[in-house]
Amino acid sequence: MIEVVQAFDRAAITRLDSDGRAALDRKIEAARRLFADRRAWLKTHQTMEILRKLAELMEGKREHLGGQIAREGGKPLSDALLETDRAIDGVRSAVDELRVRGGREIPMGLTPASMDRRAFTILEPIGVVAAISAFNHPLNLIVHQVVPAIAVGCPVIVKPAIATPLSCLDLVDLLHEAGLPPDWCQTFLPETNELAEALATDPRIAFLSFIGSSRVGWYLRSKLPPGTRCALEHGGAAPAIIDRSADLDRLIEPLARGGYYHAGQVCVSVQRIYVHADLESAFLDRFAARVAALRVGDPISAETEVGPLILPREADRVSAWTDDAVAAGARLIGGGRVSSTTLAPAIIVNPPREAKVSTLEIFGPVTCVYPFTRLADAIAAANTLPLAFQASIFTENIRTAFDAAHHLAASAVMVNDDTAFRTDWMPFAGRRQSGYGIGGISWTMREMTEEKMIVFRI
Repeated sequence: MIEVVQAFDRAAITRLDSDGRAALDRKIEAARRLFADRRAWLKTHQTMEILRKLAELMEGKREHLGGQIAREGGKPLSDALLETDRAIDGVRSAVDELRVRGGREIPMGLTPASMDRRAFTILEPIGVVAAISAFNHPLNLIVHQVVPAIAVGCPVIVKPAIATPLSCLDLVDLLHEAGLPPDWCQTFLPETNELAEALATDPRIAFLSFIGSSRVGWYLRSKLPPGTRCALEHGGAAPAIIDRSADLDRLIEPLARGGYYHAGQVCVSVQRIYVHADLESAFLDRFAARVAALRVGDPISAETEVGPLILPREADRVSAWTDDAVAAGARLIGGGRVSSTTLAPAIIVNPPREAKVSTLEIFGPVTCVYPFTRLADAIAAANTLPLAFQASIFTENIRTAFDAAHHLAASAVMVNDDTAFRTDWMPFAGRRQSGYGIGGISWTMREMTEEKMIVFRI
């Protein structure tokens, strides 16, 4: 039995029956049989109609879906409603991609041996997909993992985060209501990590989509059977650089948003801020005032900007890391415990470079500020970690912008914007230990397909 509670006050929401090993085998085998019968595959126009209907059904339940995200995941209601809107748009993006995707012609006749032939490729679904998801975007992440699989014709078994299963269950129910036959998308709710591993590493699974911790993701990849492909999305410790030429009026708001959105529980949250020494004092005064003004509290309230962390132990961990940095000589601005799961936003000024807050993903409402005098030194510091996801540079100098964009170790560099900027149709990927493969609706659809070449001899 799985008990689902509100992230903010730990009040019970509901209890759900869990799945055991027999249920897992039954679900995987049902998906395998479905995929093996190629004549039973859904036609593209059928899939498009199902996804269009899904988007309509989600729009009709927008307030319910947003409220549920806020309750089970702790995301402030205004942001939870925006997540719902993004999820709906993501479904529509998959439909749009189906209109234009296809294979390609392979040139023949380039050598005597290739004469009198015509060749082209078609796209086929890779097979059964196992999707293991995270808590921090409990609806939109499921959309990003499940909808691309459905769109390209892969049966999918989805395991949501144990703390936030309700958004996933709702989405799958709506998919079935929209006309998707049940075995094309099944949920799996195990109580143990061993069963989640059994799902990911079953030889009948063709593709693993994993969003979660680096430790778990890379471990699962090491256990995959030969031939199984995967996409891993982990975390980062995103760096933002404030050049000497930067306009402070333009950067305070995006850095506050990027650092404390969803209490910092985002894989590309602003974490390490490198500010030119000439701007440090003015920046800290203005940034500290804006961060102190963030409204902290119950995510169900429309006024709340920063809600809780997902579990009390996560609040304990972030508090301990902060205390360690201060004990090592860093200056703390703000912070403090509001409730068992809720922390007031904090700024840590110049923590040691070897501190946990400087080297590991905080995943909490904390940013760290480091002064620099040479841009090359700031870029070098930003690049020191084995984590690499998105980064940003604030500058009014076009040469500086291009220099930073070229030299920062990141999959995406934002200029005069925070590190957490994302649209759901852009490629989204971690480098180094931060991930493997490419996310984003259309990009995931490509990852979940294989090209088949057909050659005609005339």
